Amino acid sequence: MSFKPNYNQQRAERNRAKEAKKEAKRVERDQLVARRKQQQAGDEEPSDAASEPTSGGTDAA
Repeated sequence: MSFKPNYNQQRAERNRAKEAKKEAKRVERDQLVARRKQQQAGDEEPSDAASEPTSGGTDAA
């Protein structure tokens, strides 16, 4: 004789799987955002540094 299905347990397991999937997506999005912010910060700093030597370029010539 088999056991009768426990629907509450099955539903809880499905909900846990959904939450784990949502959490994984959220973590991946957060990593992409952090990487994008780091790249933007890295792109902005060299442009500021590049403008400084051009103003000092007349002294070197």
